[in-house]
Amino acid sequence: MKLFILLLGFPGVGKLTIARELSPLLTAKVIDNHWFNNPILRLLDDDGLTPLPNGVWAYTARVRQAVLDAIVAYGPPSANFIFTHAGLECDERSNRTFQQIAGAAQQRGAVLVPVRLLCDEDELARRVTTPARRERLKSVDVQAAREKSRRAQVLHPQHPFTLNLDVTSKTAEASAAAIHDYILKVTAGDLGSLQDTGVITLP
Repeated sequence: MKLFILLLGFPGVGKLTIARELSPLLTAKVIDNHWFNNPILRLLDDDGLTPLPNGVWAYTARVRQAVLDAIVAYGPPSANFIFTHAGLECDERSNRTFQQIAGAAQQRGAVLVPVRLLCDEDELARRVTTPARRERLKSVDVQAAREKSRRAQVLHPQHPFTLNLDVTSKTAEASAAAIHDYILKVTAGDLGSLQDTGVITLP
């Protein structure tokens, strides 16, 4: 069964780190959101703190679509993919990104599993300042991370296989293991009555 795993969460929550831990468990290729963003962001004087002009996201969306089209056209038939996305609820651009990925999953006949990675404010503020983030052109703005945690919500796709996972006190390895166990249940059709709620929450 082909898989598209979409890790959703605020900047700093650990999407890419968890994706890398999950990848060998599923024999999946990791497609980080910054693969689409950085070819454009590297053209700007981005310091990780100054807000970016809104217009840049139209260009990153084109890059994303080109990558997804290539996956549909040339991805090995049995390949699994893990995507990361800092999507926000009630945000049009976030929804468009989700629809791009969902559309590619449908074209490939892959099972889409969105995973909302949740984290409390203090831990998120701590994680967002790691040096590796700046090297990858990721936001390192602690105040912005706190404001987002207080005022926004992680994108909540209207999808029956959506998983909520609190990663505040979990290592990346433990988070990946929890996601892997959940995916095994999805692919085995073993979610029971929990699936009727449209979302499953794991502590």
